[in-house]
Amino acid sequence: MSNMAATGGSAMRSFLSVCRASALITAKSVSGNVQSVTAAAPVLPRRVHMSPASSGKHQSSTGQEKFSEEYIKKQIEEFNIGKRHLANMMGEDPETFTQEDVDRSIAYLFPSGLFDRKARPVMKHPDEIFPRQRAVQWSEDGRPLHFLFYTGKTSYYSLVHDIYGKMLALEKHEDRMRSKGLLSQETKKLSLGGSRWLVKEELEEQLVEVMSDQDYSRFLQLMEKLVSMAYSPMEEEFVLRFRRQLEIQSRRQQVPPLQLDERGVAFSTGEGRRKTATATAVLRDSGSGKITVNGIDYTQYFPVLQDREQLMFPLHFLDRLGRHDIEGSVTGSGRSAQAGALRLAIAQALLSYSSESEMEAMRQAGLLTPDPRVKERKKPGQAKARKKFTWKKR
Repeated sequence: MSNMAATGGSAMRSFLSVCRASALITAKSVSGNVQSVTAAAPVLPRRVHMSPASSGKHQSSTGQEKFSEEYIKKQIEEFNIGKRHLANMMGEDPETFTQEDVDRSIAYLFPSGLFDRKARPVMKHPDEIFPRQRAVQWSEDGRPLHFLFYTGKTSYYSLVHDIYGKMLALEKHEDRMRSKGLLSQETKKLSLGGSRWLVKEELEEQLVEVMSDQDYSRFLQLMEKLVSMAYSPMEEEFVLRFRRQLEIQSRRQQVPPLQLDERGVAFSTGEGRRKTATATAVLRDSGSGKITVNGIDYTQYFPVLQDREQLMFPLHFLDRLGRHDIEGSVTGSGRSAQAGALRLAIAQALLSYSSESEMEAMRQAGLLTPDPRVKERKKPGQAKARKKFTWKKR
């Protein structure tokens, strides 16, 4: 039995070795055939076109797409040529064809019912389509052109560096004037009236960089310190680069002209509102200072001193007390709101007698601004708008 078992085991081992050898021969032959087929028929590379829509994820991760100056110039030339062709198509003069005419012509030639305005056909100047970008900041050999390049905010830190340099220059000039005995205590300050500092978004657009709120606050601190220095008018041109003129609102105020009554006396009218009160006022020139409200003397109609002071404030502000007779009528709300409505009506009527500078002073004092405050509504579960019911534990 043992001899039979040994004979069967050796036969099985020889059979497995033969099968293994045949498998190796088959694999080698197959790999050789595959290599020959590969060498005989080379695989052509597949060219894949990546559209902006498909590659948008990659572009968004890498940042804004960059456009060369040559590309922008070419786009501007094509826009000007297309603008002239469009003007000829519409029968207009190409020299006086404005962007509004272009938009109107595109809307006429390519009517679109798309809800999203960004999806509609447009023809804008390349400066409005392509984002503004900074010039190349490194040379041909790859070296940065600016010594603050590796700060990550080249323009911002360069601006801070310039401000600090100008502050040092003003301090040195002040020291020289003091050493010569020419320093005057009444030095002329830089006048910045009627202007404001650039807001954060405007400064970012000017520097073509994104900055944090802390960076913007630091910029304002440095500029305020520069302006407060003794000889700051020497840097007026630099400071005004970061200021914006405020438009005088009184120029846009519609001032009604003076009217004449049957006696030939000039008068003007004004209207005002406060909460639910509505008031009208008639100011007559060359008066004795008489003021009536709803046919009653104002001292009797407004027994509270604060209401009377509020009513007289526009006349006191322009130093016109006793020069006008005022006839007022008011309805609605309480006495305090009626006094506020009459004050606005009197201020509006005084515009016809005021100069442009006086109108601007009245606007800055808040006399021409309606008070938008109203009574806050009662809340459910509370006694009043803010008052709560008394809480009891038991």
